[in-house]
Amino acid sequence: MKTSRFVRLFGERSPAVIGMIHVRALPGAPGHAGGMGPILDQALAEAEIYRACGLQALMIENMHDVPYVRRPGPEVLAAMAVLAREVKRAHPAVPLGIQILAGANREALSAALAAGADFIRAEGFVFGHVADEGYIDACAGDLLRHRSAIGAEHIAIFTDIKKKHSAHAVTADVDIVQTAHAAEFFLSDGLILTGAATGEAASLEELRAVHAAVRLPVLIGSGITAENARDYASLADGLIVGSAFKEGGYWAHPLDPDRIRRLMHALPS
Repeated sequence: MKTSRFVRLFGERSPAVIGMIHVRALPGAPGHAGGMGPILDQALAEAEIYRACGLQALMIENMHDVPYVRRPGPEVLAAMAVLAREVKRAHPAVPLGIQILAGANREALSAALAAGADFIRAEGFVFGHVADEGYIDACAGDLLRHRSAIGAEHIAIFTDIKKKHSAHAVTADVDIVQTAHAAEFFLSDGLILTGAATGEAASLEELRAVHAAVRLPVLIGSGITAENARDYASLADGLIVGSAFKEGGYWAHPLDPDRIRRLMHALPS
């Protein structure tokens, strides 16, 4: 069953397609160069392309800030809030999300509130895990209290479970369905399933199991392509797509409108 926050953003029609804007390296990151102007120009240009190709929603992420840190500085929060605000200003009716790597969920929620964005993608909501950046602790209690404290109850929190780029050996005795139940019990607004890494497809078997087990919307957060989109569309409530929309299917390349249109046309009408 879709949560009220999900329905308010995306309606009843499934699946909602969310286009990822991987913003250029932000101030403080090793790859940053040229100030905020080019970063904003690129984000706005990609938002325009996505909308022209018929996507229902957008999300910005600091994917180019490699290597990621678990506690990004205030310059990252400030930059993401500014970028999101300008994208939202350009497309006020379009649901907009924020993810701040790595695991900076409070920061993402604060930036979303400042920018007028509509949802965030949160890592480590329930059950800690070991990621590239180190140990990511569970955050549900802290994050939802922060949402209440800052008056951001209208902002949806969609939560990864058994997230990509992570080792889950410490919770190997807790399967994907048990993890989904825990996130539902801890008041997630929607669950995100991924493959093992960026661009890798999520398990259809896991999607079927989670979809049958919980009353939350389930989104796919990696590996959607024009070739497999229809396979996921019958069960997934949302598809978060980045790599497949880029030239050559690689996340760091520019957007390819032909690839976007091909994937969108592959979905049930």
